[in-house]
Amino acid sequence: MNEAAYYSADSFRQRAENQKGNPLHLAWRDHGDHRLNPGSVEQAMELKLKDAAVLIPVIDDLDGAKVILTQRTTKLRKHSGQIAFPGGGIDPEDTSAEVAALREAEEEIGLDRRFVETVGRLPDYFSGTGFRITPVLSVVQRGFEIIPNPDEVDRVFEVPLAFLMNPDNHRRDSRVWQGSVRHFYVMPYGEYNIWGITAGILRTLYERLYA
Repeated sequence: MNEAAYYSADSFRQRAENQKGNPLHLAWRDHGDHRLNPGSVEQAMELKLKDAAVLIPVIDDLDGAKVILTQRTTKLRKHSGQIAFPGGGIDPEDTSAEVAALREAEEEIGLDRRFVETVGRLPDYFSGTGFRITPVLSVVQRGFEIIPNPDEVDRVFEVPLAFLMNPDNHRRDSRVWQGSVRHFYVMPYGEYNIWGITAGILRTLYERLYA
């Protein structure tokens, strides 16, 4: 197998347009950490869900595509220091999840939307903290500049798509949260510990596009 071609941005774009599994409006039950935590979706549904969107930015490279991730600043009240996709809440003036994800990427890491081609979505991801998250798939053209917003992001880095889509790198872990044991995916990469919502969305990406 030519790994660089298999995990290229062009291949990613084609796979995003021809995803495996159920249609998006039905597929949210098939993916996510809730499969590791029976009853968690029902608990989340009892909350007033807040709509959010994240951008999954894939950039091409000679040795295969890379995914842009951020490390949230430790100054934030929620999820401080965690590894995340650019993203945030969908504002009333946002006309779609795509618009929200692109806006958040510009605000957080200075990614100019003129370099970004949205190529699809993953099923909505329901978090235990009451968010309904729409992951927006995208291909980023080279020539962009990253300017992290220090109020939101400490670091911006790239991870090979081939690493993230290798199920051997998808580990399961658990911890006690609000009095209950919660199970989740972990994908350690060098000095970065990718886990929780971000790892759960990446696992969904694998299941829908590369499994």
